[in-house]
Amino acid sequence: MNATAHILDGTALAKKLKDELKKEVARLKETFGGVPHLVNVMVGSDPGSCAYANSQKKTAEYIGIKYELKILSGDTTQAKLISVIKELDSDSGVHGIMIHKPVPDQIDYRAVANYVAPSKDLEGINVTNIGKMMLGQTRIIPCTPAAVMELIRSTGVKLRGKEAVVVGHSEIVGKPLSLLLLAQDATVTVCHLATSQAGRLVEHVGSADVLVVAVGKAGLIKGDWIKEGAIVIDVGINKVGSGITGDIEFEKAGRRASFITPVPGGVGPVTVVMLMRNGIEAFKVQQEAKR
Repeated sequence: MNATAHILDGTALAKKLKDELKKEVARLKETFGGVPHLVNVMVGSDPGSCAYANSQKKTAEYIGIKYELKILSGDTTQAKLISVIKELDSDSGVHGIMIHKPVPDQIDYRAVANYVAPSKDLEGINVTNIGKMMLGQTRIIPCTPAAVMELIRSTGVKLRGKEAVVVGHSEIVGKPLSLLLLAQDATVTVCHLATSQAGRLVEHVGSADVLVVAVGKAGLIKGDWIKEGAIVIDVGINKVGSGITGDIEFEKAGRRASFITPVPGGVGPVTVVMLMRNGIEAFKVQQEAKR
């Protein structure tokens, strides 16, 4: 690998951010006499989901946040789930709510997510918070895009005037991330399936000073497409054989990039911390509203 390439260690960055949040929670406890109380509502008990929830719980405990996992049966109706959310919304002792994905087929995740009060929306995906983000008026940011921005920030490279290319335009990563990059005065291009079908993907990737890929297709982005010296963030998580890999050819891309995230160990660990940061911001917003 090129000696100038630097691995962006998400686990190390997550530890640094957790330590900062731990101090902030201690200050909040001293100021307000309480700490954030977060509730993760899970429908069914998928093993992978439970493992992720356990990671959240450990992170919350380290920071000093109260974390509750509320597991509903896999056959829970949408109406019942909405009633649970409304009950949590009305509980002043609960400061943050999330609905764990995936949900069973009988649940319309997008519809249900919008029942979470904007001030308690842990994942920042309520339509009100997405709209506020477009206007630069929210402190609760979707967790994965927020993690990507923290990793980019850790490089010390300023985004102003840089060519930023996002591959993937999902509602939870690509679209909100493009807004966050624009807010830092990057010139942003968003690529998707039609970009590839038009034969323009290689061209756009090759122009990127900052490249973020969030598609979910192993090896989609070839290493020799990468611009020399680029910052490369791989959000993809793909099971290949017994291992996990990203959307980018890591070894080849690493010989051209100046900074690159590994998979696993890149974006994932930071994303969990961003969830906790949203919980802290939600708590502060609610405390400020009482004044």
